[in-house]
Amino acid sequence: MNSTKESLNVTEMMRAYDFTPETIQTINNEELLPAGLIRRLQKCYPQYSGLSKQEEPLFKEKTHYSGLIGFREILHELKANGVELDRIKEREFFLEVYRFMATKHILNTIDWSNYKNDPNYYLVFPQPDMINKVDVQKYLDAESDEERQKVVEAYQLKTNPHDGKQKLNKPFFYNDEGQIEILEGSQHKYPPIKLILDAGTQNCFAFCTYCFRHAQVRGDEDMFVQRDISQVHNYLKKHKEVTDILITGGDAGYISYRRLKEYLTPILEDEELLHIRTMRIGSRAITFHPEHLLTDQFKEILELLKMSVENGVQVVWMTHTSTPRELLNPGAIAAIQRLKKYGIKVKSQSPIMNTISLYKDEKGKVDVDRSAQNWIDLGNILAMLGVGFHSMYCARPTGEHHHFTAPLADITKVFSKIYRSLASINRPSRYITMTSSAGKTSLMGTTEIDGKKVFVLKFNEARNMEWMDRVYFAEYDEQENTIEKLKPYKADKYFYEDELEEIEGRLEEALKKESLKMASHD
Repeated sequence: MNSTKESLNVTEMMRAYDFTPETIQTINNEELLPAGLIRRLQKCYPQYSGLSKQEEPLFKEKTHYSGLIGFREILHELKANGVELDRIKEREFFLEVYRFMATKHILNTIDWSNYKNDPNYYLVFPQPDMINKVDVQKYLDAESDEERQKVVEAYQLKTNPHDGKQKLNKPFFYNDEGQIEILEGSQHKYPPIKLILDAGTQNCFAFCTYCFRHAQVRGDEDMFVQRDISQVHNYLKKHKEVTDILITGGDAGYISYRRLKEYLTPILEDEELLHIRTMRIGSRAITFHPEHLLTDQFKEILELLKMSVENGVQVVWMTHTSTPRELLNPGAIAAIQRLKKYGIKVKSQSPIMNTISLYKDEKGKVDVDRSAQNWIDLGNILAMLGVGFHSMYCARPTGEHHHFTAPLADITKVFSKIYRSLASINRPSRYITMTSSAGKTSLMGTTEIDGKKVFVLKFNEARNMEWMDRVYFAEYDEQENTIEKLKPYKADKYFYEDELEEIEGRLEEALKKESLKMASHD
């Protein structure tokens, strides 16, 4: 192998993505783009790869493009390079409702000569048909900015930002003074895992068009924000069933060294917190802004996480990847390599979304073979990169659900082909799931009972974890796209529904009562 040629190729790769000198130095000094790995990925998956890209990047210097101004800056740059998007006002309605953010990196991963077939384009760019025509027309007909803003605000009320009754997941406890404390920026729905939506992680590096946490990035009044870190530790000391904490947002990649150290130091030093065994970080930095993970400043966070690993606290970087295009570029690969060098495990929770990772044929039906192949190739690429394929999940019933979803019957066919095509060690660690207030339900496939086709369901997380032991059935439906709406097979209701209603009622009443008590203390 000609080492000079290999070195030149890596240099060209980095130039094509407009990496900063600091990023280039980190990649070279820490050898984060192994020649053998790059060569193998390129040889195996040239159809997805951005590793051979050599042309000048369209987007340079500016790291983020946000809001209407950023969107219009992107359009201006594209037009200057011969690319013109259509129906701009309709796209702007979407981004005003849900917000817009794109990084230089994700923009430069898009093949602008064939952008309509590039999943990364659909991942971050609003499309004219995402919002229903009636409301779009109201926006188009508005005669002033004030009128348009009223249309936007009215539509935001319809977007269901807290699907699955997430507000019921706020935990609370009585402190040493006997006062109630509600953790306004946390969720504790499943006993072993507690979510923390930290005050410093209420933004994203880029916004996914299918985002189900738009209340956070939009800054809604009822967003979850955890400001007091000691409150988290006090709660954990009273809840020994919690083994994992998940910092999320927004994007947990935004968390500062100081905030992260405040979370981790007591966990490593306080014997009352020995039951915490895993720290998860929910972030798309690897695929949206890998240079953030390749700076000298980020190294102090890596050292902190490495110390945690050395003290018996597993650290898992939970990324969200659903297409090979997101990974096959030098930034994403280098970021993964750097995390792994510091003992951090990387796993992918992977959303299966129409137009991004679920494809239609000429007749508008789900193309099972093409869709499955995307995921089969992704599973094998994750394996080559040493990334765990944690799960695939369906679009949640929030935002523009109708646009991103497909019939469960078709998704089951896609998943079945993926599952039987991948080696067992490279498969998703659970069947395809969908979240509701009851829990995370796996759609395990279909079977026949008395000659009748039915869906087979099973919880893999639940408000009552004992529900997980039971397989149950729903009537087969060719069109339904939401597990929660499937009809129970030969029953009026599912086995858990009465208990779920009781649990939800109890939580709602308790939170209401505790909120009133807190208000009276104030």
